[in-house]
Amino acid sequence: MQPSSGAPGDATVQALMRASRAFVGMTARSLAAVENDVTLPQFRALVVLAVRGAQRSIDIAEELGVNPSTGTRMLDRLIRKGLVRRMRSASDRRVVRVRLTPAGHDIVERVLMRRRTELERLVAETEGLWQPAVIEALSAFADAAGEASEPDWWLGWAAHRDDDPGEQVSA
Repeated sequence: MQPSSGAPGDATVQALMRASRAFVGMTARSLAAVENDVTLPQFRALVVLAVRGAQRSIDIAEELGVNPSTGTRMLDRLIRKGLVRRMRSASDRRVVRVRLTPAGHDIVERVLMRRRTELERLVAETEGLWQPAVIEALSAFADAAGEASEPDWWLGWAAHRDDDPGEQVSA
């Protein structure tokens, strides 16, 4: 698909497309530095679990926009890598959720810290461009996309680090 030309907002869309590719590149480079051989889609699943806590596999698949069977296979791979584990609810044994293991948390944290370090370097290199209007526009863009603010994101991350005593590891 060729980019449109002359449409209102086209320059903004093109700039955001370039920035989006840069962000994906930063994440891919950060992810390549971890030793567990995690793919970008698998990392996305880890981030969903980090932010939202234990989830059913169907919920993860829906969030990632993949078929439930694809989501289940992805989670099976993450379980074999020791990054995710299945948990059964103590109150309803039919309910099976997946949650991050400490190793899974560690990968998400290391990748995000590497990405943040690279972002800090890039922001420092372009320091004069970060006017309040640019920051407001990016924040409004993230809000419209449904992204949590950075403090809220990290707050959710911290809240889901501990295991729920009402759940048991599933065999």
